[in-house]
Amino acid sequence: MSDFRTTDDDLSPTNAKLVTPLLTDMYQISMTYAHWKGGRVNDHAVFDLFFRKCPFKGEFALFCGLEEVLRFCHSFRFSESDIVYLKKLMPAADPEFFVWLSQLTCSEVKLYSHREGSIVFPREPLIRVEGPLGITQLLETTLLTLVNFPSLIATNAARMRIAAGPKAECLEFGLRRAQGPDGGISASRYAIMGGFHGTSNVAAGSLFGMDVKGTHAHAYVMSYTGLKDLRTRRLQPAGGGEKVDFVALVLSKRSQLYGGHCTSSDSEMAAFISFAQAFPDGVLALVDTYDTLKSGVPNFISVGLALHDLGYKPRGIRLDSGDLAYLSREARKLFHEADAATGKPVFRDCKIVASNDLDEDTLLGLAVEGHEIDVFGIGTNLVTCLKQPALGCVFKLVEINAQARIKLSEGVEKVVIPGRKAIYRLVGTEGHALFDIIQGVDEPAPVQGERILCRHPFAESKRAIVTPSRVECLLNLVFDGSLGHDHDIVVPLPPLQEIRSYVEAQIKSMRSDHVRSTSATQYKVAVSNNLYTFMHQLWLENAPISEIS
Repeated sequence: MSDFRTTDDDLSPTNAKLVTPLLTDMYQISMTYAHWKGGRVNDHAVFDLFFRKCPFKGEFALFCGLEEVLRFCHSFRFSESDIVYLKKLMPAADPEFFVWLSQLTCSEVKLYSHREGSIVFPREPLIRVEGPLGITQLLETTLLTLVNFPSLIATNAARMRIAAGPKAECLEFGLRRAQGPDGGISASRYAIMGGFHGTSNVAAGSLFGMDVKGTHAHAYVMSYTGLKDLRTRRLQPAGGGEKVDFVALVLSKRSQLYGGHCTSSDSEMAAFISFAQAFPDGVLALVDTYDTLKSGVPNFISVGLALHDLGYKPRGIRLDSGDLAYLSREARKLFHEADAATGKPVFRDCKIVASNDLDEDTLLGLAVEGHEIDVFGIGTNLVTCLKQPALGCVFKLVEINAQARIKLSEGVEKVVIPGRKAIYRLVGTEGHALFDIIQGVDEPAPVQGERILCRHPFAESKRAIVTPSRVECLLNLVFDGSLGHDHDIVVPLPPLQEIRSYVEAQIKSMRSDHVRSTSATQYKVAVSNNLYTFMHQLWLENAPISEIS
């Protein structure tokens, strides 16, 4: 998977029917036509793709979506049907424009980018796009949609993963609540990148090789009205041999443990028995259909003991409602009591899975309250990013024909840092990142062990001298159309789990206060002294002077 791929089929976008040059805003086509009419489509342009503010009131984001960006640029070509459609939208346009469009590719485009899965921060370019103005302008909307949502989902997943604690697993359960099928597939993929361990999404598992998880829902339990609904009573032992009356065995276990004091539902018991007959080595039961502690857990324990007698191992339970912290603790007590009563460690390793509209705040609250949950299944709040539904990446022109450009604004937060830029991460002696510094591409790279003046982009008095023990170049060439169609993608496209491991390493490379869930410390993104001076000089040159009389 991590080798270079050279065939068109391998390098087409994952959703090739939607991710085409038509996946853009009409104003991009209109601007490009105006540039074409003005003879400017071959002017050399540089654009930066970046965001202005970290999501979820935090202090970091994860950059994701690069592979799809590379696939799109590699495959960029208006089809005949695309051209026919655009002619209908622009009936007054010069026919020669459509001839030019039909021949347009990314053969003169270069992309410089962070590695997929990198921790990134406001204002620094995630991708630098260089090439003729005509084609680079047309890339804007598509690149934004290929980066915004993936980066948001991965960041959301990483934050939830941190909140869940280092021991718990996190599973993505959000397909049914996702924003359509494409949103659901993307959410599953980038949740795994962000640190989740598996998904319920079968299609995503097939496409990207992720672990797929799932047992049963309340409807399965409710479909049984009693033990009479069981069409077969028997189950073969794990080691083979003659089938035994599994129903009688389960009922004997329930009687042995609970006697006449058991209030568990027979219809729920029937559902658990039938599921065990279908998946004797995979019983993870949803236990809250009727009453978690009085019915669901005792029924699971009875089935689990019977399975153990036949050589199988029960997996655990899922809680989907109620006070999850309390119910998980009480369920764990019932497991321990069953093991003590039988003298066998049947439930010692059983997992307790929790779901039910979990979000980052709920996970943090559970950690404070104390719980016995091993696995969190998270759906709606993960895949819809309900807490913040958009990241807000932008795509801004920073240079045209080797002339740096600056966008000014009433608010400093919207001022764009001009020119072609490089970014370096300055790492301290303890291995944690200290600063990211942005500088002009023609400036010498920072050197480890040497003192570097880092300046706040807009606050003159905010300065620091940093002496890094290691320097990492963050923006590197990832796409070069001039190398030819079979070689334009110049970096490997790693498999999903490799990116997930990289994300984990990235988070560990940061100080914990920069990535914690609440009251995180702002990470410093600075500019070099030369870039600071140049930017403010350009600012003064372009800002109008008020005249007062």
